[in-house]
Amino acid sequence: MNIIIAGAGAVGTHLARLLSNENLSVVLIDESEDKLSKLNNDLDIMTLNVAPTSINGLKNAGIGNADLFIAVTPNESENLTCCMLAKQLGAKRTVARVDNYEYMKQENRYLFESIGIEMLIYPELLAAKEIADSARYSWVRQWWDFNNGDLVLISVKMHDGNPKGDNEIRNEKNQLVGRTLKNIGMDGHKFHVIAIKRKGETVVPYGDEKIMPRDLVFFMTTRDQIDNIRHLVGKDDYPSVHNIMIIGGGKLSVRADWALPDNMNVKIVEPDMDRCEQLGKMLKNKTLVINGEGHDMGLLNDEGFGDLDAFISLTSNDEENILACIAARRKGIRKTIAQVENLDYLDMAEDLDVGTIINKKTIAASHIYQLLLKAAVDNVKMLTVADADVAEFVVKKNSKVTKNPVMKLGLPHGVNIGGVIRNGKGMLVQGSTRLQEDDRVVVFCIGSTLKKLDKYFK
Repeated sequence: MNIIIAGAGAVGTHLARLLSNENLSVVLIDESEDKLSKLNNDLDIMTLNVAPTSINGLKNAGIGNADLFIAVTPNESENLTCCMLAKQLGAKRTVARVDNYEYMKQENRYLFESIGIEMLIYPELLAAKEIADSARYSWVRQWWDFNNGDLVLISVKMHDGNPKGDNEIRNEKNQLVGRTLKNIGMDGHKFHVIAIKRKGETVVPYGDEKIMPRDLVFFMTTRDQIDNIRHLVGKDDYPSVHNIMIIGGGKLSVRADWALPDNMNVKIVEPDMDRCEQLGKMLKNKTLVINGEGHDMGLLNDEGFGDLDAFISLTSNDEENILACIAARRKGIRKTIAQVENLDYLDMAEDLDVGTIINKKTIAASHIYQLLLKAAVDNVKMLTVADADVAEFVVKKNSKVTKNPVMKLGLPHGVNIGGVIRNGKGMLVQGSTRLQEDDRVVVFCIGSTLKKLDKYFK
């Protein structure tokens, strides 16, 4: 597959790195020679120093043979323009990054398809949804639902003790820590442990695997079992989330404010007064904007820091976000969310128990990546802290996965089928389960195993 990426910024560079690891033909174009020169030694890709809207530049990049053209420059208009040009010059499919919420409305989709743009991505909008989903539950690190919640994938940090205040330690009464999955399964619980991240490594566990303190455990279940999992992991007393403080007043904070449920009280702390005035016109009417620094503990305490149920740091500074969330957790705030864009910081942030981690690059890449798969895939999520992907495949008639029970499919190592949505109802998958045409199957894939599933589902 031949892929051209326009824009060597954070998202474009991450996509180029990701796709080059898949042994695909990738050309990255950008007007900035400095940006491209930094990549030439790191990536096995071709770079071209041209304007993305240059017709000759696109031709030199091989646009006539491009299977996929991805425009992710910082300029929305430039992205739309070069996608239209790319389509007219022979690109089979095009993707444009945008910053306008109106463009993302379903009723406007046909407008962009009519000018040759198959997909629009708005990274801040996608990240805001993940923030809102994770913020609803103070005891859950990540929350992803499928088919409006018929199946749910959550990740939970295992603790045998957890700070309640600065000096007080409380027992969690975690009923899963120290037990094997086989032993847990004998209790008849209606959930699957589909992956465990421990000491920087994510594994698909088998029956003899024990759940240990500090494990990040991924559960696949149905919505009616969420309270049962909460009880088993000893987090019954974690509060419901009503009062939230967001540090930073950027685009992501605005989108997060709109994505959060209306029953939540939100305060946004922003140091720039002019930006505060702009925010007052952009946010929900009940959202309070505070002019100040996010690291000013005196200000935060005056604004009810100790009464918060959730603390979200979304500044452009990763270090500030990480430290702010660590400080919040030490003050007893159970739910913390940090934006961490530097991929080298992800494992460190997880080890420091920062809480939920949001990375716009991986979220945007997830939505683009599904275009590379030949099988019918409705959803792909690249898990920020787990070096893993979750995909929702649609089973086709006579595909390989329909031929045998799941236990006899010979799926690649590192793949775990967690659940299936059949006739609109979510159900867990057992080894004896036989997949059927039109089933929507949720699959957990560690490392780069996702593309290996194409031959099973196509």
